[in-house]
Amino acid sequence: MPRFENKNKRMLQVQISNEKIFALAGSMVAYEGNIKFEKSTLGGGGIFKALKRAATGEGIPLMVCQGSGTIYFAKDAREVNVMPLMGEKLFVESSSLLAYDQSIKTDVVFRGLRGMTSGQGFFTTTVEGHGSVTLLSEGPIIALEVSPQTPLCVDPDAFIAYKGNLQQDFVFDVNWKTFVGQDSGESFQLRFSGQGVVYIQPAER
Repeated sequence: MPRFENKNKRMLQVQISNEKIFALAGSMVAYEGNIKFEKSTLGGGGIFKALKRAATGEGIPLMVCQGSGTIYFAKDAREVNVMPLMGEKLFVESSSLLAYDQSIKTDVVFRGLRGMTSGQGFFTTTVEGHGSVTLLSEGPIIALEVSPQTPLCVDPDAFIAYKGNLQQDFVFDVNWKTFVGQDSGESFQLRFSGQGVVYIQPAER
């Protein structure tokens, strides 16, 4: 199985041996060994799911990296976070995906009205299976636990991903001050309830 690890906090190092992984196109900064890089349209999800990504605007420019050696990835000096999946499903902003194991399956799901207010689209990307996923963030990713007793509200521009049995809703703070230009700037949030983990970054897009 490919070995994903941080070379440092802004660079990913992946070791492969006659294996392949998927990565964000253009994110390779160096490599050692005998490795081929090719454009990928499927991205571990099959033809139908690739078409769905393209139709919904959740398409991710991916490349497949195949062979034996060590590959180094980075993107705009953003921080790199390696997350092992043990059969879980992770709901993630597509712009935060850097690289993932070929055993990981991807898909797109509808996420409701969020895109009407945040400008980030109506859909979100899911990754699922056994293997490693690497996410990008502005600053270190922060994991916040959610339980039935403690729901969580998140600024959509700080949101990275979530996993678990969570319900995502939308909270609007619209009152007379909003209409006269004296709002707090936080008039829309994502609200998560249930049991799971939400990952955020200490910055806004």
